[in-house]
Amino acid sequence: MIEILDYAFMRNALIAALLIGAAAPLVGIFLVQRRLSLVGDGLGHVALAGVAIGILTSTSPVLTALIVAVLGAVGIELARARGRTGGDQALALMFYGGIATGVVLIGRSPQGTSANLTAYLFGSITATTRADLYAFTALTLVVVLVTTELRPWLFAAAQDEEYARASGLPVTAVNLALSILTAVTVVVSMRVVGLLLVSALMIIPNAAAQLLAGSFGSAIRLATTLGVLAAVGGVVTSFYAETPSGGTIVLIALAFFVVADIARRLAGQWAHHHAPAERHDHEHGPDCGHQAVPHGDHVDYLHDGHRHAPHDDHYDEHHQDQHNDPAPGAAPPTRAARPSHRGELPAEVGERHTDGAA
Repeated sequence: MIEILDYAFMRNALIAALLIGAAAPLVGIFLVQRRLSLVGDGLGHVALAGVAIGILTSTSPVLTALIVAVLGAVGIELARARGRTGGDQALALMFYGGIATGVVLIGRSPQGTSANLTAYLFGSITATTRADLYAFTALTLVVVLVTTELRPWLFAAAQDEEYARASGLPVTAVNLALSILTAVTVVVSMRVVGLLLVSALMIIPNAAAQLLAGSFGSAIRLATTLGVLAAVGGVVTSFYAETPSGGTIVLIALAFFVVADIARRLAGQWAHHHAPAERHDHEHGPDCGHQAVPHGDHVDYLHDGHRHAPHDDHYDEHHQDQHNDPAPGAAPPTRAARPSHRGELPAEVGERHTDGAA
């Protein structure tokens, strides 16, 4: 790792990766909530047209890409809000119109080469200059500050737009702010992962975080952490493995998602098959007065609609729907008969116990 820091271009690359890794998930989580995960790709194609304008006019491609992407974001949101065209159709228009315009304009430019096009489509983080870093830092600060300040409004509009509008929230303005933030994030990301993979850092860390997090706030924190780890880890890995940085970053983010999904499944199985039952003031046994149900190599005891199995110095909860051998003559527990033990149970089991309880 120390060896990387000896090179100025790698120091710039690591800073750029840190910035985008932190900013992208902050915007992406609201896109996921609104089911607009692919909007970043659409704006990425529009930004390519802006890059082409910058190359053709010999101006800053970052600046022209930002202007065109913001205009595209505003246009698509206004069209969607006014119902003039469907959201998927508007995204398709952005996809095809943006990339076609970019390719044609770059081809018309004297400096237009396939290398220029590839650098923006797939990322060229090692070409990040000090001037780029200044621009990326400023844009990242804007993203962080706006998402922090508007977080309650963005969350409300993303969860239930109609209810938020009925409550007096300026939903159109909030959605426009999110669209503009998405455009800014796309432009910041294009040097890191490229315009074709720009949505990855906005969406994948959030998809992984929502598998594990228990609240919206914890999901944001976890997604940001995963985004930073994927971006910085991808740059470091690409340096030693001599692989493209953009693709490497996305693959690491996907690996995080796979690990999160496996962890969630394992945790769900453990909670489902090995949920601790409530505490007792007595011990189950042949003379406890509760019905005994043979189950495999042990005996379960029916108690207040629950099946309890002795395990070491405590009892485990075995739900009725886990067994194919329901207790003979025992009626299924009613919702009203289930006592509340939420404080002593995992959330999933607690809901089964407290559902309908007084």
